[in-house]
Amino acid sequence: QVQLVESGGGSVQPGGSLRLSCAASGITFISYAMSWYRQAPGKEREFLARISSTGGTTYDDSVKGRFTISRDNAKNTVYLQLNSLKPEDTAVYTCHARWATVYWGQGTQVTVSS
Repeated sequence: QVQLVESGGGSVQPGGSLRLSCAASGITFISYAMSWYRQAPGKEREFLARISSTGGTTYDDSVKGRFTISRDNAKNTVYLQLNSLKPEDTAVYTCHARWATVYWGQGTQVTVSS
């Protein structure tokens, strides 16, 4: 059974940081490109960052320079470091795995508020 389990979300003040994790099981993790998306209330899901199976990264312009994606293939885990958080970063953050098949996690809530 394939599972993508996110963790690390929470409430933080503007300017703060969080590190999200997505632990994968049931897949050959090293073969998958991993991505992070987010969805804010009343808005469509948006792409944030992607890391390929070989470690190449791509970012949406809206988070470039503030968010960093990384992966640890030994732990079957992908991370998203969130820095300089803004209230508009408030959303549910979800990880995504793509190779022969696509899988989604359940998401973790990030709330940025003073």
